[in-house]
Amino acid sequence: MHDRLPQLHKGLITQATRPTQGWYVLWLVLSFLMALLLGGLVLYQSLDSAYVIQDDARQHVFWMRRFLDADLFPNDVIADYFQSVAPGGYTALYRGAAELGLDPVLLSKIVPLILGLITTGYCFGICLELLPLPVAGFTASLLLNQIIWTHDDVASGTPRAFVYPLFTAFLYYLLKRSLLPCWITILLQGLFYPQTVLLSAGLLAVQGLRWWLRVPHWPFTRRDAWLCGVGMGIAIAVTLPYLLSPSDYGPVVSLAEARSLPEFQAGGRAEFFRDSSAQFWLWDGRSGILPRADRLSPLLYAALLLPLMAWRSRWFPLCQHIQPKVVILVQMLGVSLVWYGLAHLLLYRLHLPSRYTQHTLRIGLALAAAIALITLIDALLHWAEQAHRQQRLRSHVGVIASGAIALALLLFPLWVQFPRVGYVTGAYPDLYTFFSQQPADTMIASIADEASNLPSFSQRSVLTAREYGIPYHTGYYDQFVERTTAVLQAQYSDDLDMVRTVTQTYGIDFWLLDRHAFQANYLRRSWVWQYDDVVYPIQRSLRRGSRPILKTLHQTCLVFENSSLLVLDAACVLEQGDST
Repeated sequence: MHDRLPQLHKGLITQATRPTQGWYVLWLVLSFLMALLLGGLVLYQSLDSAYVIQDDARQHVFWMRRFLDADLFPNDVIADYFQSVAPGGYTALYRGAAELGLDPVLLSKIVPLILGLITTGYCFGICLELLPLPVAGFTASLLLNQIIWTHDDVASGTPRAFVYPLFTAFLYYLLKRSLLPCWITILLQGLFYPQTVLLSAGLLAVQGLRWWLRVPHWPFTRRDAWLCGVGMGIAIAVTLPYLLSPSDYGPVVSLAEARSLPEFQAGGRAEFFRDSSAQFWLWDGRSGILPRADRLSPLLYAALLLPLMAWRSRWFPLCQHIQPKVVILVQMLGVSLVWYGLAHLLLYRLHLPSRYTQHTLRIGLALAAAIALITLIDALLHWAEQAHRQQRLRSHVGVIASGAIALALLLFPLWVQFPRVGYVTGAYPDLYTFFSQQPADTMIASIADEASNLPSFSQRSVLTAREYGIPYHTGYYDQFVERTTAVLQAQYSDDLDMVRTVTQTYGIDFWLLDRHAFQANYLRRSWVWQYDDVVYPIQRSLRRGSRPILKTLHQTCLVFENSSLLVLDAACVLEQGDST
């Protein structure tokens, strides 16, 4: 082994610092193959059944079937709201595909693989700008793919799925100082996920700041001035419509209002405020800096070694090949934290604070960790190579340690639940078929959890459902609460006039009931617990032995049932009530 170490070290690392075109092609192709393999596992999972959809796609994609059939979801507040908040470019992409006959839900399953491949290419290119080593580009893209497919952002096919390809594209063109591609990327960010524009604008501002501060050894050319000036202009132009155009469902909920609503407390639909400061500031999915850190590969934390390696560069020979451009990672962290702080200060005008750090930190960790790992492997092989023949143990330790790092990198998906992207599988195909056979303007009333799946799997409207209880725009959420309250009161009312009024007011055609819906403790286990001013009186009434109309007539008006759910014909309920 000792005799082969110089060849191994030279072949894998040293020659790679002066790679031929073949080296680039080899490692780039391997990067795309790994992206296809990992993304393909996700695509296979998504196509496993006709009734599979990503969790967030139930909000942001279901309404797009209107592009295939304009009669779907008529006068549906939920569909109208999510259509209103969809960015223009995102909507145009799905509309264009629908005009070609492609189902939006199917497209939402295909798009993630394409976005993953685009992200892979740009991540590879960025890493080469920071460390011109093709094997490092492969490592960075592999780490980023592992991140992507253990989180639900790209897999959702929703607007935030476009963060990774568009932001990595921006970073690549910024590092290359490619004017037109950089400007086009900023424009696309505004069309698909406008919050990303703020991050890009922040990085452009940092480039301009270096000129203003006259940072030594950091030239600012006329090309840089054009890049930053026009880029900032585009950023302002694409964000102004979002800032100036009033929402049909505004205003945005204020911080004071959010603190008073149970929906934002622990366990609520949009839980934000927590008792644990560490959870709130670091790990929470909405308020934290790096949510779901437990899903990250431990190898990513090798990024923290990079400053130490730079400090002790004589121990790590490859450090001399790291480009000054690597400072972009520090700039990206700083810009992200600034916007994160502003988002907390301006809750919820900039939406959720975590949106400004979680994606950029994951990208930064993948790039920094790749550089650190390859530098470490190089140092280990160099250390083993320098051993004398009498120090064979040192040679073995160096090679084994290097091999262990490489194996851990490749085999990480085998150690965790992979992929982990939040797909929801419908459990009641017969129920979905039943509702899909009803008229397109059918309205279903229910507080059962299964109601969240009906718009996606049956293409029929629901009056309320947990998945759609998003409380950020008060104009929408006030209507949602009003409808949810009406459904609760009617479902548990023993007053036929109450049931009739709600049914006629909202045009209810069917009631979907859980078989345990009339047990007193059912509501405490349901998502509607947060409406305690309505739930508590209902619970007291049930404990006193009240007989809700829907309970007394559920056998007479039953039109569908399975082991868990009952469907009642609303018209039948009213007719039976009249006859009594």
